[in-house]
Amino acid sequence: MQNAFRFLIGLALAATAFAQRDIGVVDVQGDKDTFSVTLSSSSAELQNLALQAFATHGRYRPVASGGQFGFNFIPAGANQVTVTITKGSSGTPVHTETVSGTSLRHALLKAADVAVARTSGLRGYFAGKLAFVSERGGQQTILTGDLFFGDLQSHPVQGKQIVGPRWSPDGAKILFTSYRTGFPDIYVLDLRARQLNVFASFKGTNSGARFSPDGSRVAMVLSGEGNPEVYIGNPQGRQIKRLTNNQSVEASPAWSPDGGRLVFTSDAAGGPQLYVMSAAGGAMTRLVTQVSKYCAEPDWSAADPKKIVFTAGVGRGYQAAVYDFGAGTGKIVSKAPMDAIEPVWLADGRHIVCTFRTANSRALYIVDTESGKSTRLSPTSLGNAWNASYLAP
Repeated sequence: MQNAFRFLIGLALAATAFAQRDIGVVDVQGDKDTFSVTLSSSSAELQNLALQAFATHGRYRPVASGGQFGFNFIPAGANQVTVTITKGSSGTPVHTETVSGTSLRHALLKAADVAVARTSGLRGYFAGKLAFVSERGGQQTILTGDLFFGDLQSHPVQGKQIVGPRWSPDGAKILFTSYRTGFPDIYVLDLRARQLNVFASFKGTNSGARFSPDGSRVAMVLSGEGNPEVYIGNPQGRQIKRLTNNQSVEASPAWSPDGGRLVFTSDAAGGPQLYVMSAAGGAMTRLVTQVSKYCAEPDWSAADPKKIVFTAGVGRGYQAAVYDFGAGTGKIVSKAPMDAIEPVWLADGRHIVCTFRTANSRALYIVDTESGKSTRLSPTSLGNAWNASYLAP
Protein backbone atom coordinates (compact mmCIF):
# COMPACT_ATOMS: atom_id res chain seq x y z
CA MET A 1 0.00 0.00 0.00
CA GLN A 2 2.83 2.37 0.83
CA ASN A 3 4.37 1.71 -2.58
CA ALA A 4 1.07 2.41 -4.31
CA PHE A 5 0.76 5.67 -2.39
CA ARG A 6 4.22 6.81 -3.41
CA PHE A 7 3.49 5.86 -7.01
CA LEU A 8 0.38 8.00 -7.29
CA ILE A 9 0.78 11.10 -5.12
CA GLY A 10 3.80 12.53 -6.85
CA LEU A 11 5.44 11.84 -10.18
CA ALA A 12 8.41 13.68 -8.74
CA LEU A 13 9.05 10.49 -6.78
CA ALA A 14 8.20 8.09 -9.61
CA ALA A 15 9.57 6.74 -12.88
CA THR A 16 12.80 7.59 -14.65
CA ALA A 17 12.92 11.08 -16.15
CA PHE A 18 14.24 11.91 -19.59
CA ALA A 19 17.93 12.70 -19.26
CA GLN A 20 17.89 15.51 -21.82
CA ARG A 21 19.21 19.03 -21.74
CA ASP A 22 17.27 21.87 -20.15
CA ILE A 23 15.84 24.59 -22.38
CA GLY A 24 14.56 28.12 -21.96
CA VAL A 25 11.71 28.40 -24.46
CA VAL A 26 9.90 25.96 -26.72
CA ASP A 27 8.54 28.40 -29.28
CA VAL A 28 5.93 27.12 -31.72
CA GLN A 29 5.93 29.16 -34.92
CA GLY A 30 3.07 29.99 -37.21
CA ASP A 31 0.31 30.91 -34.74
CA LYS A 32 -1.73 33.35 -36.82
CA ASP A 33 -3.84 34.26 -33.81
CA THR A 34 -1.05 36.11 -31.98
CA PHE A 35 -0.97 39.89 -31.56
CA SER A 36 2.29 41.76 -32.01
CA VAL A 37 2.72 44.25 -29.16
CA THR A 38 5.18 47.05 -28.53
CA LEU A 39 5.90 47.54 -24.83
CA SER A 40 7.27 50.76 -23.36
CA SER A 41 7.79 52.45 -20.01
CA SER A 42 9.68 55.37 -18.47
CA SER A 43 11.03 52.79 -16.02
CA ALA A 44 13.50 50.22 -17.34
CA GLU A 45 12.56 47.90 -14.48
CA LEU A 46 8.86 48.00 -15.38
CA GLN A 47 9.56 47.60 -19.09
CA ASN A 48 11.73 44.54 -18.48
CA LEU A 49 9.07 42.97 -16.26
CA ALA A 50 6.39 43.67 -18.88
CA LEU A 51 8.58 42.06 -21.55
CA GLN A 52 9.13 39.03 -19.32
CA ALA A 53 5.40 38.68 -18.68
CA PHE A 54 4.16 39.06 -22.25
CA ALA A 55 6.86 36.71 -23.56
CA THR A 56 5.10 33.90 -21.66
CA HIS A 57 1.68 34.59 -23.20
CA GLY A 58 0.76 32.54 -26.25
CA ARG A 59 -1.59 35.27 -27.52
CA TYR A 60 1.09 37.97 -27.73
CA ARG A 61 4.39 38.49 -29.50
CA PRO A 62 6.48 41.39 -28.18
CA VAL A 63 8.23 43.40 -30.91
CA ALA A 64 10.56 46.39 -30.72
CA SER A 65 8.30 48.62 -32.82
CA GLY A 66 5.27 48.59 -35.12
CA GLY A 67 3.12 46.30 -33.00
CA GLN A 68 -0.60 45.87 -33.61
CA PHE A 69 -1.01 47.26 -30.09
CA GLY A 70 1.15 49.48 -27.94
CA PHE A 71 1.19 49.11 -24.15
CA ASN A 72 2.80 51.93 -22.20
CA PHE A 73 3.33 51.57 -18.45
CA ILE A 74 4.08 54.67 -16.36
CA PRO A 75 4.67 54.75 -12.58
CA ALA A 76 1.90 56.84 -11.01
CA GLY A 77 2.91 56.56 -7.37
CA ALA A 78 4.71 54.23 -4.99
CA ASN A 79 2.25 51.39 -5.70
CA GLN A 80 0.46 52.55 -8.85
CA VAL A 81 0.98 52.14 -12.61
CA THR A 82 -0.93 53.82 -15.43
CA VAL A 83 -1.34 51.69 -18.55
CA THR A 84 -2.15 53.31 -21.89
CA ILE A 85 -3.23 51.08 -24.76
CA THR A 86 -2.95 52.24 -28.35
CA LYS A 87 -3.76 50.49 -31.62
CA GLY A 88 -1.92 50.36 -34.91
CA SER A 89 0.87 52.46 -36.35
CA SER A 90 -1.23 55.59 -35.87
CA GLY A 91 -1.29 55.05 -32.13
CA THR A 92 -5.07 55.33 -31.84
CA PRO A 93 -5.96 55.50 -28.12
CA VAL A 94 -7.89 52.47 -26.89
CA HIS A 95 -7.84 52.64 -23.10
CA THR A 96 -6.05 54.31 -20.19
CA GLU A 97 -6.29 53.10 -16.60
CA THR A 98 -4.38 53.60 -13.35
CA VAL A 99 -3.95 50.40 -11.34
CA SER A 100 -2.96 50.04 -7.69
CA GLY A 101 -1.05 47.10 -6.22
CA THR A 102 0.74 46.04 -3.08
CA SER A 103 4.00 47.25 -4.67
CA LEU A 104 5.07 48.92 -7.91
CA ARG A 105 5.96 45.50 -9.30
CA HIS A 106 2.55 44.09 -8.40
CA ALA A 107 0.82 47.15 -9.89
CA LEU A 108 2.69 46.61 -13.19
CA LEU A 109 1.55 43.00 -13.37
CA LYS A 110 -2.05 44.04 -12.65
CA ALA A 111 -1.81 46.75 -15.31
CA ALA A 112 -0.49 44.18 -17.79
CA ASP A 113 -3.53 42.02 -16.97
CA VAL A 114 -5.75 45.00 -17.82
CA ALA A 115 -4.02 45.25 -21.20
CA VAL A 116 -4.64 41.55 -21.85
CA ALA A 117 -8.32 41.76 -20.95
CA ARG A 118 -8.87 44.89 -23.06
CA THR A 119 -7.20 43.53 -26.20
CA SER A 120 -7.89 39.78 -26.18
CA GLY A 121 -10.89 39.29 -23.90
CA LEU A 122 -8.90 36.73 -21.90
CA ARG A 123 -8.57 37.05 -18.15
CA GLY A 124 -5.08 38.11 -17.15
CA TYR A 125 -2.88 35.74 -15.17
CA PHE A 126 0.26 37.85 -14.63
CA ALA A 127 -0.67 39.17 -11.15
CA GLY A 128 -1.27 35.71 -9.65
CA LYS A 129 0.96 34.08 -7.03
CA LEU A 130 2.85 30.82 -6.83
CA ALA A 131 3.60 28.44 -4.00
CA PHE A 132 6.12 25.74 -4.85
CA VAL A 133 8.69 23.36 -3.43
CA SER A 134 12.41 24.04 -3.58
CA GLU A 135 15.49 22.62 -1.93
CA ARG A 136 17.91 24.59 0.19
CA GLY A 137 20.72 23.25 2.34
CA GLY A 138 19.70 19.67 1.64
CA GLN A 139 16.15 20.17 2.90
CA GLN A 140 12.98 20.82 0.97
CA THR A 141 10.92 23.91 1.74
CA ILE A 142 7.94 25.87 0.44
CA LEU A 143 8.51 29.23 -1.23
CA THR A 144 5.90 31.77 -2.33
CA GLY A 145 6.18 34.72 -4.68
CA ASP A 146 4.69 36.29 -7.76
CA LEU A 147 4.46 34.40 -11.03
CA PHE A 148 7.82 35.76 -12.20
CA PHE A 149 9.66 34.89 -9.00
CA GLY A 150 9.65 38.33 -7.45
CA ASP A 151 8.97 38.95 -3.76
CA LEU A 152 10.04 35.39 -2.89
CA GLN A 153 9.45 34.33 0.70
CA SER A 154 10.61 31.16 2.43
CA HIS A 155 8.39 29.54 5.03
CA PRO A 156 9.19 27.45 8.13
CA VAL A 157 8.30 24.06 6.70
CA GLN A 158 11.69 22.46 6.11
CA GLY A 159 11.44 18.69 6.00
CA LYS A 160 11.59 15.56 3.93
CA GLN A 161 9.58 14.95 0.76
CA ILE A 162 7.23 17.93 0.74
CA VAL A 163 4.41 17.20 -1.70
CA GLY A 164 1.48 19.13 -3.15
CA PRO A 165 1.34 22.62 -1.61
CA ARG A 166 -2.14 24.09 -2.26
CA TRP A 167 -3.38 27.62 -1.59
CA SER A 168 -6.56 28.42 0.27
CA PRO A 169 -8.85 30.60 -1.89
CA ASP A 170 -8.06 33.70 0.19
CA GLY A 171 -4.30 33.13 0.01
CA ALA A 172 -3.98 32.96 3.79
CA LYS A 173 -3.06 29.27 4.14
CA ILE A 174 -1.28 26.47 2.31
CA LEU A 175 -2.02 22.76 2.72
CA PHE A 176 0.69 20.21 1.92
CA THR A 177 1.91 16.70 2.65
CA SER A 178 5.25 16.03 4.30
CA TYR A 179 7.19 13.13 5.77
CA ARG A 180 8.40 15.30 8.67
CA THR A 181 7.83 12.45 11.15
CA GLY A 182 8.75 9.67 8.74
CA PHE A 183 5.14 9.14 7.67
CA PRO A 184 3.04 11.18 5.19
CA ASP A 185 0.87 13.62 7.13
CA ILE A 186 -1.05 16.70 6.00
CA TYR A 187 0.00 20.08 7.39
CA VAL A 188 -1.49 23.56 7.15
CA LEU A 189 0.74 26.62 6.97
CA ASP A 190 -0.88 29.84 8.22
CA LEU A 191 0.93 32.54 6.25
CA ARG A 192 -0.35 35.47 8.28
CA ALA A 193 0.51 33.99 11.67
CA ARG A 194 3.57 32.16 10.24
CA GLN A 195 2.48 29.04 12.07
CA LEU A 196 2.62 25.41 11.00
CA ASN A 197 0.03 22.96 12.32
CA VAL A 198 -0.89 19.32 11.70
CA PHE A 199 -4.06 19.09 9.62
CA ALA A 200 -4.46 15.31 9.31
CA SER A 201 -2.28 12.64 10.92
CA PHE A 202 -4.25 9.43 10.90
CA LYS A 203 -2.91 5.90 10.77
CA GLY A 204 -1.62 5.14 7.29
CA THR A 205 -1.13 7.77 4.61
CA ASN A 206 -2.54 11.29 4.54
CA SER A 207 -2.13 13.23 1.30
CA GLY A 208 -3.58 15.30 -1.53
CA ALA A 209 -5.35 17.91 0.60
CA ARG A 210 -7.06 20.68 -1.35
CA PHE A 211 -9.44 23.48 -0.40
CA SER A 212 -12.79 23.76 -2.19
CA PRO A 213 -13.24 26.92 -4.31
CA ASP A 214 -15.13 28.66 -1.50
CA GLY A 215 -12.74 27.44 1.19
CA SER A 216 -15.45 25.71 3.21
CA ARG A 217 -14.28 22.13 2.61
CA VAL A 218 -11.08 20.17 2.08
CA ALA A 219 -10.74 17.08 -0.09
CA MET A 220 -7.95 14.65 0.77
CA VAL A 221 -6.84 11.02 0.48
CA LEU A 222 -6.57 8.94 3.66
CA SER A 223 -5.79 5.25 4.14
CA GLY A 224 -6.58 4.90 7.83
CA GLU A 225 -9.42 2.50 7.09
CA GLY A 226 -7.16 0.23 5.07
CA ASN A 227 -7.13 1.66 1.53
CA PRO A 228 -6.33 5.09 0.08
CA GLU A 229 -9.77 6.68 -0.39
CA VAL A 230 -11.11 10.17 -1.07
CA TYR A 231 -12.49 12.02 1.95
CA ILE A 232 -13.93 15.48 2.58
CA GLY A 233 -13.59 17.47 5.81
CA ASN A 234 -14.00 21.00 7.06
CA PRO A 235 -11.19 23.62 6.96
CA GLN A 236 -10.02 22.50 10.41
CA GLY A 237 -9.58 18.86 9.35
CA ARG A 238 -12.67 17.67 11.22
CA GLN A 239 -16.13 16.32 10.31
CA ILE A 240 -14.43 14.00 7.85
CA LYS A 241 -16.64 12.05 5.45
CA ARG A 242 -15.54 9.17 3.23
CA LEU A 243 -16.56 9.44 -0.43
CA THR A 244 -15.01 6.47 -2.23
CA ASN A 245 -15.17 2.86 -1.08
CA ASN A 246 -13.36 0.31 -3.23
CA GLN A 247 -10.21 -1.78 -3.49
CA SER A 248 -8.39 0.62 -5.82
CA VAL A 249 -5.92 3.37 -4.91
CA GLU A 250 -7.18 6.97 -5.15
CA ALA A 251 -5.04 10.12 -5.26
CA SER A 252 -4.87 13.83 -6.12
CA PRO A 253 -8.47 15.05 -5.78
CA ALA A 254 -9.28 18.41 -7.39
CA TRP A 255 -12.52 20.40 -7.19
CA SER A 256 -14.79 21.53 -9.99
CA PRO A 257 -15.10 25.36 -10.14
CA ASP A 258 -18.58 25.24 -8.58
CA GLY A 259 -17.47 22.90 -5.80
CA GLY A 260 -20.06 20.30 -6.78
CA ARG A 261 -17.73 17.60 -8.12
CA LEU A 262 -14.28 16.12 -7.69
CA VAL A 263 -11.85 14.72 -10.24
CA PHE A 264 -9.16 12.37 -8.98
CA THR A 265 -6.83 9.56 -9.98
CA SER A 266 -7.76 5.92 -9.41
CA ASP A 267 -6.31 2.62 -10.59
CA ALA A 268 -9.76 0.98 -10.60
CA ALA A 269 -9.32 0.21 -14.30
CA GLY A 270 -5.96 -1.46 -13.73
CA GLY A 271 -3.79 1.63 -14.12
CA PRO A 272 -3.97 5.30 -13.10
CA GLN A 273 -6.92 7.00 -14.82
CA LEU A 274 -9.15 10.03 -14.15
CA TYR A 275 -12.51 9.71 -12.42
CA VAL A 276 -15.22 12.22 -11.53
CA MET A 277 -17.82 11.99 -8.76
CA SER A 278 -20.19 14.24 -6.86
CA ALA A 279 -18.71 15.98 -3.83
CA ALA A 280 -21.75 14.69 -1.96
CA GLY A 281 -20.78 11.08 -2.74
CA GLY A 282 -22.13 8.48 -5.11
CA ALA A 283 -20.80 6.66 -8.14
CA MET A 284 -17.45 7.51 -9.70
CA THR A 285 -17.32 7.86 -13.50
CA ARG A 286 -14.18 7.36 -15.56
CA LEU A 287 -13.11 10.07 -18.00
CA VAL A 288 -11.94 8.24 -21.11
CA THR A 289 -9.08 10.47 -22.24
CA GLN A 290 -7.93 8.22 -25.12
CA VAL A 291 -4.39 9.58 -24.77
CA SER A 292 -2.62 7.35 -22.25
CA LYS A 293 -2.78 4.35 -19.96
CA TYR A 294 -1.33 6.63 -17.26
CA CYS A 295 -3.40 9.71 -16.35
CA ALA A 296 -2.76 11.44 -13.03
CA GLU A 297 -2.44 14.79 -11.19
CA PRO A 298 -5.65 16.43 -12.50
CA ASP A 299 -6.51 20.12 -12.12
CA TRP A 300 -9.94 21.54 -13.07
CA SER A 301 -9.97 24.90 -14.85
CA ALA A 302 -11.85 27.66 -13.00
CA ALA A 303 -11.96 29.79 -16.15
CA ASP A 304 -13.21 27.02 -18.44
CA PRO A 305 -15.10 24.32 -16.49
CA LYS A 306 -15.08 22.07 -19.57
CA LYS A 307 -11.34 21.48 -19.21
CA ILE A 308 -9.20 19.38 -16.90
CA VAL A 309 -5.41 19.34 -17.23
CA PHE A 310 -3.47 16.28 -16.12
CA THR A 311 -0.20 14.38 -16.45
CA ALA A 312 -0.18 11.68 -19.11
CA GLY A 313 2.33 8.92 -19.64
CA VAL A 314 3.82 9.25 -23.14
CA GLY A 315 6.42 6.74 -24.27
CA ARG A 316 9.08 6.54 -21.55
CA GLY A 317 8.12 9.88 -20.03
CA TYR A 318 5.28 12.25 -19.25
CA GLN A 319 3.56 15.25 -20.85
CA ALA A 320 0.75 17.59 -19.84
CA ALA A 321 -2.62 16.83 -21.41
CA VAL A 322 -6.10 18.37 -21.36
CA TYR A 323 -9.43 16.56 -21.18
CA ASP A 324 -12.28 18.49 -22.81
CA PHE A 325 -15.81 17.58 -21.69
CA GLY A 326 -17.21 19.10 -24.89
CA ALA A 327 -15.10 16.89 -27.14
CA GLY A 328 -15.29 13.94 -24.74
CA THR A 329 -11.61 13.22 -25.18
CA GLY A 330 -8.16 14.46 -24.29
CA LYS A 331 -5.06 15.69 -26.10
CA ILE A 332 -1.39 16.19 -25.27
CA VAL A 333 -0.69 19.94 -24.94
CA SER A 334 2.98 20.15 -23.95
CA LYS A 335 5.85 19.53 -26.34
CA ALA A 336 8.75 19.34 -23.92
CA PRO A 337 11.85 17.27 -24.74
CA MET A 338 11.71 16.05 -21.12
CA ASP A 339 9.04 15.21 -18.55
CA ALA A 340 6.28 17.83 -18.17
CA ILE A 341 4.43 16.97 -14.95
CA GLU A 342 2.36 18.47 -12.10
CA PRO A 343 0.28 20.83 -14.29
CA VAL A 344 -1.97 23.52 -12.78
CA TRP A 345 -4.19 26.01 -14.59
CA LEU A 346 -3.56 29.73 -14.69
CA ALA A 347 -6.44 32.22 -14.47
CA ASP A 348 -7.24 32.41 -18.19
CA GLY A 349 -8.02 28.74 -18.85
CA ARG A 350 -5.43 28.67 -21.63
CA HIS A 351 -2.05 28.56 -19.90
CA ILE A 352 -0.70 26.18 -17.27
CA VAL A 353 2.32 26.03 -15.00
CA CYS A 354 4.04 22.67 -14.81
CA THR A 355 7.32 21.10 -13.77
CA PHE A 356 9.82 20.28 -16.51
CA ARG A 357 11.98 17.45 -15.21
CA THR A 358 15.19 15.90 -16.44
CA ALA A 359 17.24 13.24 -14.70
CA ASN A 360 19.10 15.93 -12.76
CA SER A 361 16.89 19.02 -12.61
CA ARG A 362 13.39 20.34 -12.07
CA ALA A 363 12.13 23.77 -13.14
CA LEU A 364 8.77 25.54 -13.46
CA TYR A 365 7.49 26.53 -16.90
CA ILE A 366 4.44 28.23 -18.34
CA VAL A 367 2.88 26.26 -21.19
CA ASP A 368 0.33 27.62 -23.66
CA THR A 369 -2.08 24.71 -24.11
CA GLU A 370 -3.17 25.96 -27.54
CA SER A 371 0.23 26.33 -29.22
CA GLY A 372 2.52 24.27 -27.01
CA LYS A 373 4.84 27.24 -26.43
CA SER A 374 6.76 26.82 -23.17
CA THR A 375 8.69 29.47 -21.24
CA ARG A 376 10.83 28.90 -18.17
CA LEU A 377 9.78 30.77 -15.02
CA SER A 378 12.10 29.60 -12.23
CA PRO A 379 15.59 31.15 -12.43
CA THR A 380 18.55 28.81 -12.67
CA SER A 381 20.09 30.59 -9.67
CA LEU A 382 17.29 29.21 -7.49
CA GLY A 383 18.14 25.61 -8.26
CA ASN A 384 15.41 23.02 -8.47
CA ALA A 385 11.78 24.18 -8.22
CA TRP A 386 8.71 21.99 -8.63
CA ASN A 387 5.13 21.15 -7.58
CA ALA A 388 3.61 24.62 -8.08
CA SER A 389 0.23 25.85 -6.88
CA TYR A 390 -1.25 28.98 -8.47
CA LEU A 391 -3.40 31.59 -6.74
CA ALA A 392 -5.42 33.65 -9.22
CA PRO A 393 -5.34 37.47 -8.87
